Amino acid sequence: MPVTRERSRQKSQNPFDDSNGKAEPEVDEPYHTFSPKQKWFVVILIGVAGLFSGLSSNIYFPSLDAISKDLNVSLDAVSLTITSYLIIQGISPVFWGSISDALGRRPIYIASFSVYIIANIGLSFSPNFAVLLIFRGLQAAGSASTVSIGNGVIQDITPPAERAAFISFYQAIRNFSIAIGPVLGGLLANFFGFRSIFVFLLILSSLTLTIIIFFLPETMRTIAGNGSLRQRGIYRPLVDNFKKEPAYMQDPEESVGGKKITLGTFIEPLKLLGERDILFNLLFGGLVYAIWSMVTSSTTGLFKSQFGLSELVLGTAFLPNGLGTIVGSAIAGKLMTKDYRNAEAAYKATHGLPPDYKLPAKNVPVDFPIEQARLRHLPWISGIFAVSTALYGFSLSTPAVTSLTAWIIAPLTLQFLIAATSNAVFVLNQTLVSDLCPGKGASATAINNLVRCGLGAVGVAFIETMISALGSGPTFLGLALFVMVFLPLAVVNWYWGMGWRASRMAKKANAAGKETV
Repeated sequence: MPVTRERSRQKSQNPFDDSNGKAEPEVDEPYHTFSPKQKWFVVILIGVAGLFSGLSSNIYFPSLDAISKDLNVSLDAVSLTITSYLIIQGISPVFWGSISDALGRRPIYIASFSVYIIANIGLSFSPNFAVLLIFRGLQAAGSASTVSIGNGVIQDITPPAERAAFISFYQAIRNFSIAIGPVLGGLLANFFGFRSIFVFLLILSSLTLTIIIFFLPETMRTIAGNGSLRQRGIYRPLVDNFKKEPAYMQDPEESVGGKKITLGTFIEPLKLLGERDILFNLLFGGLVYAIWSMVTSSTTGLFKSQFGLSELVLGTAFLPNGLGTIVGSAIAGKLMTKDYRNAEAAYKATHGLPPDYKLPAKNVPVDFPIEQARLRHLPWISGIFAVSTALYGFSLSTPAVTSLTAWIIAPLTLQFLIAATSNAVFVLNQTLVSDLCPGKGASATAINNLVRCGLGAVGVAFIETMISALGSGPTFLGLALFVMVFLPLAVVNWYWGMGWRASRMAKKANAAGKETV
């Protein structure tokens, strides 16, 4: 089997750029040596690691009222821990991403999980609100990288034609925590107190870190190539010491070493915000994320006041939201895979290419309509999201209605639709942004996370005040109108996205040409 050596050149290269300026191999090499079974194993493994970002947030929601009473602070004060969590979750991937692309995926997983474990030890005691607030921030810093680095791993091992299915499956695994987290949180808080939640996360994360050390391979292409370069030290999973090495494995031409990290390294991802197609996708996805976060974070207060639920029962009220995230991610992945294949077939027919011709694995052709292949279903999905959000607020706004037997089914059904459609938007958004940033999986995910969590933090900070001032009906109706007003931010890429992408690629090619002169 042919091998590829994609070594870094250690000069003025951006660690976020996984390709690091390496020219395309001249020989016809596989994008990655992993078999489909191995790829799925890696995606499942990083999906389990990615559970902790959502789990740490959602397992916490049913306990907000209990924490407020235990620590003798207001519910608004406890909500600050959600806001701070989202802010740090948005910022920290920029830091972790640069270190990851300098040192590899495995070291950053090990380091970030270590931070996460330390945070849970502190949270397990939580003698006062200040300690809770500080260690929740540290917990967010430790868990946030699991999402961004996970998307980088998927870009490492899968070409664009396969990527949508893997990203949607990866997100569906992570979203399982959104379904089960509140139920676990309600059970633990009800029987053992809210601190038992963090003891549980401490045990679970320690087991996951052990599995990562034993089984997760290094995938970053500047270190592992296409999976054919022999790894040593921290880059080598312990299990490799006990199994036969594949025949195609070879030593790298250069020793693996860290790249120099400067202040510019951390600023580099922000430059993506200067690209119109990327910025518009990020802003619309961030708005949808913020509204979904506002729905989720306000569930405890609204359902307690309207239906008088205990912490134990309240945890189950989050199940439709969690199940919706899984269903929405899975459906979006299947739709995008089908749309990509149809667009690929049409492109081949238009250009007179044989049916068995495969598009370049790393960079789609400049005239290939990748924007339309990814965004075809965005308008109707966004429409359902907006309508469901508007109806949700009114389903909780009238005591005469909420007092009816089994009425709780109505807002829970709407929560399912909100979660399903919002997470479908996230899959479309993340996949397209990854396609628009070839070789920059870490930076694309980091900046996406920054925008989404930043807007989400603002939304969560104000949702309780908005509901108190306006009522749930007008509040969520206004948020639904925001979605429809800003929908053109994403749809505009259908018409002009290809031109913007072509212009960016031309500038990049011209810059590369000048460097070689």
